[in-house]
Amino acid sequence: MFRKLDRVFFLTSVSSSLFEGDMQTNPFNGLNVLLDYWEANHLSKDERWLAYVLATVHHEVNRGMQPINEYGDDAYFFRMYDKEGCRPEIARRLGNTEKGDGVKFHGRGFVQLTGRANYTDWGNRLKIDLTSSHANADKALEMNVALMILFEGMMAGTFTGRKLSDFIVNVRQDWEGARQVVNGNDQAELIATYAEKYLDALSFQDLNSELTTV
Repeated sequence: MFRKLDRVFFLTSVSSSLFEGDMQTNPFNGLNVLLDYWEANHLSKDERWLAYVLATVHHEVNRGMQPINEYGDDAYFFRMYDKEGCRPEIARRLGNTEKGDGVKFHGRGFVQLTGRANYTDWGNRLKIDLTSSHANADKALEMNVALMILFEGMMAGTFTGRKLSDFIVNVRQDWEGARQVVNGNDQAELIATYAEKYLDALSFQDLNSELTTV
Protein backbone atom coordinates (compact mmCIF):
# COMPACT_ATOMS: atom_id res chain seq x y z
CA MET A 1 0.00 0.00 0.00
CA PHE A 2 1.33 3.42 -0.95
CA ARG A 3 0.08 6.33 1.09
CA LYS A 4 0.58 10.05 0.98
CA LEU A 5 0.18 12.60 3.71
CA ASP A 6 -2.18 15.56 3.50
CA ARG A 7 0.47 18.08 4.53
CA VAL A 8 -1.77 21.11 4.46
CA PHE A 9 -4.10 19.47 6.97
CA PHE A 10 -1.16 18.19 9.02
CA LEU A 11 0.70 21.50 9.26
CA THR A 12 -2.46 23.46 9.96
CA SER A 13 -3.47 21.03 12.67
CA VAL A 14 -0.13 20.88 14.51
CA SER A 15 0.31 24.63 14.23
CA SER A 16 -2.89 24.98 16.21
CA SER A 17 -2.47 22.09 18.66
CA LEU A 18 1.28 22.19 19.31
CA PHE A 19 2.59 25.63 18.29
CA GLU A 20 -0.18 27.90 19.61
CA GLY A 21 -1.13 28.86 16.06
CA ASP A 22 2.23 30.52 15.42
CA MET A 23 4.59 28.06 13.75
CA GLN A 24 7.86 29.78 12.84
CA THR A 25 10.05 29.08 9.79
CA ASN A 26 12.45 26.63 11.44
CA PRO A 27 9.76 24.30 12.83
CA PHE A 28 7.82 24.50 9.55
CA ASN A 29 10.87 23.59 7.48
CA GLY A 30 12.00 20.96 9.96
CA LEU A 31 8.64 19.20 9.98
CA ASN A 32 8.65 19.07 6.19
CA VAL A 33 12.13 17.54 6.14
CA LEU A 34 11.13 14.97 8.73
CA LEU A 35 8.06 14.06 6.70
CA ASP A 36 10.14 13.89 3.53
CA TYR A 37 12.43 11.33 5.17
CA TRP A 38 9.50 9.23 6.36
CA GLU A 39 7.81 9.27 2.97
CA ALA A 40 11.06 8.41 1.16
CA ASN A 41 12.08 5.57 3.48
CA HIS A 42 9.23 4.29 5.68
CA LEU A 43 5.94 5.08 4.04
CA SER A 44 4.55 1.57 4.46
CA LYS A 45 5.25 1.47 8.20
CA ASP A 46 2.95 2.28 11.13
CA GLU A 47 2.14 6.00 11.12
CA ARG A 48 1.98 5.86 14.91
CA TRP A 49 5.76 5.43 14.82
CA LEU A 50 6.00 8.67 12.86
CA ALA A 51 3.79 10.40 15.41
CA TYR A 52 6.03 9.27 18.25
CA VAL A 53 9.23 10.23 16.41
CA LEU A 54 7.82 13.71 15.83
CA ALA A 55 6.77 13.95 19.48
CA THR A 56 10.28 12.98 20.55
CA VAL A 57 11.82 15.65 18.35
CA HIS A 58 9.29 18.19 19.58
CA HIS A 59 10.50 17.60 23.13
CA GLU A 60 14.23 17.07 22.56
CA VAL A 61 14.82 20.23 20.50
CA ASN A 62 12.29 22.42 22.31
CA ARG A 63 9.84 22.67 19.37
CA GLY A 64 12.51 23.99 16.97
CA MET A 65 12.31 20.80 14.86
CA GLN A 66 15.98 21.20 13.85
CA PRO A 67 19.09 19.30 15.01
CA ILE A 68 20.74 21.10 17.92
CA ASN A 69 23.58 20.90 20.40
CA GLU A 70 22.57 19.85 23.89
CA TYR A 71 22.01 22.86 26.09
CA GLY A 72 25.05 23.64 28.25
CA ASP A 73 28.67 24.72 28.05
CA ASP A 74 31.91 22.76 28.08
CA ALA A 75 32.14 22.89 31.87
CA TYR A 76 28.67 21.35 32.14
CA PHE A 77 29.45 18.60 29.61
CA PHE A 78 32.70 17.80 31.46
CA ARG A 79 30.89 17.48 34.78
CA MET A 80 28.07 15.38 33.36
CA TYR A 81 29.86 13.03 30.97
CA ASP A 82 33.64 13.00 31.41
CA LYS A 83 35.45 10.19 33.19
CA GLU A 84 37.04 12.83 35.43
CA GLY A 85 33.78 14.67 35.95
CA CYS A 86 31.12 14.28 38.64
CA ARG A 87 29.55 11.11 37.25
CA PRO A 88 32.30 8.64 36.26
CA GLU A 89 29.82 5.75 36.23
CA ILE A 90 27.74 7.54 33.58
CA ALA A 91 30.92 8.25 31.60
CA ARG A 92 31.77 4.55 31.64
CA ARG A 93 28.28 3.62 30.48
CA LEU A 94 28.59 6.10 27.59
CA GLY A 95 31.99 4.72 26.60
CA ASN A 96 33.76 7.97 27.47
CA THR A 97 37.19 6.51 28.15
CA GLU A 98 39.44 9.50 27.47
CA LYS A 99 39.70 12.86 29.19
CA GLY A 100 37.72 15.36 27.14
CA ASP A 101 35.21 12.81 25.82
CA GLY A 102 32.46 14.41 27.88
CA VAL A 103 32.79 17.65 25.95
CA LYS A 104 33.60 16.09 22.60
CA PHE A 105 30.68 13.68 22.65
CA HIS A 106 27.99 15.82 24.26
CA GLY A 107 24.43 15.51 22.95
CA ARG A 108 23.77 16.48 19.35
CA GLY A 109 21.05 16.05 16.76
CA PHE A 110 17.34 15.39 17.08
CA VAL A 111 17.71 12.88 19.93
CA GLN A 112 20.85 14.24 21.61
CA LEU A 113 23.24 11.44 20.62
CA THR A 114 25.68 11.29 23.56
CA GLY A 115 28.90 9.44 24.39
CA ARG A 116 31.82 7.93 22.51
CA ALA A 117 30.12 4.53 22.29
CA ASN A 118 27.09 5.95 20.49
CA TYR A 119 29.16 8.12 18.17
CA THR A 120 31.36 5.14 17.32
CA ASP A 121 28.34 2.93 16.69
CA TRP A 122 26.66 5.44 14.38
CA GLY A 123 29.89 6.27 12.61
CA ASN A 124 30.20 2.57 11.78
CA ARG A 125 26.57 2.27 10.73
CA LEU A 126 26.72 5.31 8.45
CA LYS A 127 30.33 4.72 7.36
CA ILE A 128 31.42 8.21 8.37
CA ASP A 129 33.95 9.48 10.91
CA LEU A 130 32.15 10.84 13.98
CA THR A 131 34.94 10.35 16.52
CA SER A 132 38.38 11.54 15.41
CA SER A 133 37.82 15.21 16.27
CA HIS A 134 35.27 17.63 17.70
CA ALA A 135 34.53 18.77 14.13
CA ASN A 136 33.83 15.20 13.09
CA ALA A 137 31.48 14.72 16.04
CA ASP A 138 29.65 17.85 14.86
CA LYS A 139 28.59 15.91 11.76
CA ALA A 140 25.82 14.52 13.98
CA LEU A 141 24.25 17.96 13.62
CA GLU A 142 24.05 17.72 9.83
CA MET A 143 20.45 17.24 8.73
CA ASN A 144 20.97 14.09 6.66
CA VAL A 145 22.97 12.43 9.44
CA ALA A 146 20.61 13.54 12.21
CA LEU A 147 17.62 12.22 10.29
CA MET A 148 19.10 8.75 9.87
CA ILE A 149 20.17 8.55 13.51
CA LEU A 150 16.70 9.64 14.65
CA PHE A 151 14.49 7.38 12.55
CA GLU A 152 16.69 4.32 12.16
CA GLY A 153 17.87 4.46 15.76
CA MET A 154 14.35 4.59 17.19
CA MET A 155 13.19 1.79 14.93
CA ALA A 156 16.20 -0.46 15.53
CA GLY A 157 16.55 0.27 19.24
CA THR A 158 20.15 1.46 19.13
CA PHE A 159 19.90 4.03 21.94
CA THR A 160 18.63 1.96 24.87
CA GLY A 161 17.98 -1.49 23.44
CA ARG A 162 14.25 -0.74 23.21
CA LYS A 163 12.63 0.03 19.85
CA LEU A 164 9.35 1.54 18.71
CA SER A 165 7.81 -1.81 17.87
CA ASP A 166 8.26 -2.90 21.50
CA PHE A 167 5.57 -0.40 22.48
CA ILE A 168 3.57 0.42 19.35
CA VAL A 169 2.53 -2.60 17.30
CA ASN A 170 -0.79 -4.04 16.15
CA VAL A 171 -3.35 -3.11 18.82
CA ARG A 172 -0.70 -2.13 21.37
CA GLN A 173 -0.17 1.61 21.73
CA ASP A 174 1.91 2.39 24.81
CA TRP A 175 2.78 6.05 24.28
CA GLU A 176 4.34 6.51 27.72
CA GLY A 177 6.34 3.30 27.60
CA ALA A 178 7.76 4.30 24.21
CA ARG A 179 9.87 6.95 25.94
CA GLN A 180 12.18 4.07 26.92
CA VAL A 181 13.35 3.99 23.29
CA VAL A 182 15.34 7.19 23.95
CA ASN A 183 15.51 8.14 27.62
CA GLY A 184 13.91 5.95 30.25
CA ASN A 185 10.77 7.53 31.68
CA ASP A 186 11.93 11.14 31.41
CA GLN A 187 8.89 13.33 30.64
CA ALA A 188 7.11 10.24 29.30
CA GLU A 189 3.61 11.49 30.06
CA LEU A 190 4.20 14.88 28.45
CA ILE A 191 5.71 13.40 25.29
CA ALA A 192 2.77 11.00 25.07
CA THR A 193 0.43 13.99 24.80
CA TYR A 194 2.51 15.34 21.93
CA ALA A 195 2.37 11.98 20.16
CA GLU A 196 -1.41 11.86 20.36
CA LYS A 197 -1.67 15.35 18.86
CA TYR A 198 0.73 14.50 16.05
CA LEU A 199 -1.21 11.32 15.32
CA ASP A 200 -4.47 13.28 15.19
CA ALA A 201 -2.90 15.49 12.52
CA LEU A 202 -1.65 12.63 10.35
CA SER A 203 -4.18 12.14 7.57
CA PHE A 204 -3.06 9.63 4.95
CA GLN A 205 -4.63 8.66 1.66
CA ASP A 206 -4.24 5.30 -0.05
CA LEU A 207 -2.78 6.08 -3.47
CA ASN A 208 -3.89 2.74 -4.86
CA SER A 209 -7.52 3.55 -4.05
CA GLU A 210 -7.09 7.05 -5.39
CA LEU A 211 -5.68 5.78 -8.68
CA THR A 212 -8.51 3.36 -9.23
CA THR A 213 -11.10 6.11 -8.97
CA VAL A 214 -9.47 8.52 -11.42
